[in-house]
Amino acid sequence: MKKPILVIPCSGIGKSFGSISRDAVFRVCDELRPDKSDTLCLSLLVMGDEEARRRVAESTCIAIDGCTLECSGNNVERSGAKIAAHFRVMDVLRENRGLKPRDVTFLDVDGVKLSKILADKIAAKVDELWEAQP
Repeated sequence: MKKPILVIPCSGIGKSFGSISRDAVFRVCDELRPDKSDTLCLSLLVMGDEEARRRVAESTCIAIDGCTLECSGNNVERSGAKIAAHFRVMDVLRENRGLKPRDVTFLDVDGVKLSKILADKIAAKVDELWEAQP
């Protein structure tokens, strides 16, 4: 039986790139690939929650990071999991230089556009990883 791909966004509270990261993951898990993906709160890993660590260790994981600190990727690896894919909001921003998210609390129009672009990339990777499972 195939297991959902675990997609873990950065926390990035109060930062537009963190908001884009989380919004993209919710789009994937709630709308685009609800039967193939799931998510987990990064702070559970940071706090050492045993159930979260177990889930990560037993799952195929995708890390989504908003900034260069790469908290999601680093904490997933520290929890003993192997990251199957890693997306960075900054990379998507570089590919779409005309979009300039400015609002921190809520995603503005450009932030929503970046979130949708990132969500499509994540969803494609979820499909690929899902199909690779036995």
